[in-house]
Amino acid sequence: MKRMRSTFKVLFFLKRDKQKKDGNVPVYCRITIDGKEARFGMKKNIDPKLWNVKEGKATGKSAESSEINALLEKTKAGIHKIYRDVQERENAVSSEKVKNIFLGIDSKQYMLLKAFDEQIEEKFNLIGKKIVKGTYNHYYYLRIRLAEFLLEKYNLSDIPLREINYQFIRDFEMYMLTVRGNKQSTIAQNLILLKLILELAYKNEWIYRNPFFNYKIEDEKSERGYLTQREVEILMNWKLDKRLERTRDVFIFCCFTGLSYIDVFKLTNEQIQLSIDGQQWIMGKREKTDMDYFIPMMEIPKKILEKYKNHTFKNGKLLPVKTSLTVNRHLKEIAKICGIEKHLTFHLSRHTFATLTMSKGVSLESVSKMLGHKNIQTTQIYAKMTTEKVGRDMAIFAESMKETERKFAVNF
Repeated sequence: MKRMRSTFKVLFFLKRDKQKKDGNVPVYCRITIDGKEARFGMKKNIDPKLWNVKEGKATGKSAESSEINALLEKTKAGIHKIYRDVQERENAVSSEKVKNIFLGIDSKQYMLLKAFDEQIEEKFNLIGKKIVKGTYNHYYYLRIRLAEFLLEKYNLSDIPLREINYQFIRDFEMYMLTVRGNKQSTIAQNLILLKLILELAYKNEWIYRNPFFNYKIEDEKSERGYLTQREVEILMNWKLDKRLERTRDVFIFCCFTGLSYIDVFKLTNEQIQLSIDGQQWIMGKREKTDMDYFIPMMEIPKKILEKYKNHTFKNGKLLPVKTSLTVNRHLKEIAKICGIEKHLTFHLSRHTFATLTMSKGVSLESVSKMLGHKNIQTTQIYAKMTTEKVGRDMAIFAESMKETERKFAVNF
């Protein structure tokens, strides 16, 4: 669509018919677009003797004149910016609209935290249907961080979405880094979520441009942790009290199935199915991605299910899975008891399954299907080349090069 050209002018003048008792006169601003005017008071009074009518500003270098002129320049710059912004996103712009936006009385002013509140409510209603509670928590706690940041940095309870710019994002990133002491991975996760909210605002036409357009989100490329085969064996065979033993068993079960916390938490007999050859498989849809997964059961997970088959758990669940907070607290204790120095969390079991299967030669495509990933690129994150596999592969290569090695010995 071709943008309409318009005439635009900002002028300051004195409202002489409203002279005060001390002789001072209020300063007004007039915005003119295509011949139509909009006026508003500057909430500043001045001695008319100090006013230059032709230039529309105060004369002299007194403190009073300097203060007023600084205010006028700031106001003019702000109005010009609003004019350009509105003109860029809309085909027509009016003096009244520019004035209302400048004064903060725009009838369509959307606020950041209000936008978050709407998303938080929507996500809450999707828990257990399309998302897990952890996704909801990300929105909830980021909203808290933003509210704290707005209060500390700007002394504001909320901020219009249209006022969020590159500097705002940069200030929030520095706040998380210096004040909150967040890791770069946490900062990146929060910025990505904030970017999604602003992208939604853009699609809803609440803002005309996502301020993240030229903003680079830096994330530290940390290696995904996993347990080696020896470490898994140590965990499996360590004698633990009943409280920790149950958590350990569920963790090991997932080391050999790749199930996530939420999927093993909801595991029931309906998902244990027999194939044509009588092999037991775990079949279901991932809670997080809604993707199908098919996992043939090895002997170890079979034995763990057998161990708990006579136990009764809520809603027909097969395994004694505590809350994620309790499970991760137990795993921290278990790691200390077993002498494992890695940061042991439940999700490490999924990483371990992916890493061990690929290190033993299972194809990337098969692992991707078992993990229930939407695309192969996600699975590639887990494609770690352990020293064990590298050594085995090189041994095979060396065997194939025996003849070449003999020739090398003869000639040299």
